[in-house]
Amino acid sequence: MKLERVEIVHVAIPLVTPFRTSFGTMTTKDTFLLHVVTDVGEGWSEFAADPEPLYCSEFVAGAEIVLRDFLLPRLAALPTVTTAGLAPALAKVKGHELAKAALETAVLDAELRSYGMPLAVYLGAVRDRVPAGVSVGIKGSVAELLDDVSRYLDEGYVRIKLKIEPGWDVEPVRAVRERFGGELPLQVDANTAYTLADAEHLRRLDEFGLLLIEEPLEENNLYGHARLQERLSTPVCLDESLHNARDTASAIAMDACRVVNVKPARVGGYLEARRVHDVAHAQGVPVWCGGMLETGIGRAPNLALAALPGFSLPGDTSASSRYFAEDITEPFVLEEGHLPVPGGPGIGVEPLPEALRRFTVRRGELYRG
Repeated sequence: MKLERVEIVHVAIPLVTPFRTSFGTMTTKDTFLLHVVTDVGEGWSEFAADPEPLYCSEFVAGAEIVLRDFLLPRLAALPTVTTAGLAPALAKVKGHELAKAALETAVLDAELRSYGMPLAVYLGAVRDRVPAGVSVGIKGSVAELLDDVSRYLDEGYVRIKLKIEPGWDVEPVRAVRERFGGELPLQVDANTAYTLADAEHLRRLDEFGLLLIEEPLEENNLYGHARLQERLSTPVCLDESLHNARDTASAIAMDACRVVNVKPARVGGYLEARRVHDVAHAQGVPVWCGGMLETGIGRAPNLALAALPGFSLPGDTSASSRYFAEDITEPFVLEEGHLPVPGGPGIGVEPLPEALRRFTVRRGELYRG
């Protein structure tokens, strides 16, 4: 393929309810889409991070600079643009996995569309629908939390994830268990909010039969997570600490995690995400697909990834209505606790022009050949 043009489309979409984690509270999905135009097809992707570097070091304005000044010039210098050749071309640019993931996904979408091949087929999916879990943010009261969990279960979600932080952990989990029973697949996500000194407190969660506790300690502390896992019967799951397949292999070897959350953007794209899956699956470690409050442009490829054989736990691939009253693509709708894997070429979806127009706050051109 020959790269002809790359457009950036900044969007801001209100959330149906505020979403609070230990990092802060979100009321709007404020990010950008990449639109890549080649001589054989067009592709779309979504940048996964936020305007502020709170979840990770990358953020919207910084990613735009990295793409414009460092990544796209290297991509444009290639005689032929392919997804396989993208990672080697960008290797000298250290880090910036989420920006690289946005570029890789848009190029991959364009390339697969030119072949008429769905992303799910390319990745090796074995299912045409995937079970959907839902992430429930920190609430103002336990009563409000129970109401939200009840509503999500009534909608058909097959797994509940509770965001926790110091002061909002044991009692909310206890209340959900007592209200909805021990058979409910339930897990918690700390988003790095604790330290190893909290190990005895976190052990109190063992009594609730959780699927996992996600990223309880600071990012990249594999040794600390291994020490914590020694003291917990609840499986530790890593998210922010796993940046590639190598990190995943190390964490599994150290027993720093017994479950892996695969976020394609965090590891640099869907090719590396598949390698993370392969490493964990080969070791018999369950994996699931995390979420970043994606629009349909980001949700569609996540569903393709979640259809791989090692994804044995429901992920955060919720329906569009979990976050948005109106999405920028045709909405993903929950059916019997599952979401369909897109079957069209590439990521299988495109922005709806009128919806995209309403939610766009700025457009710009990052490259023109």
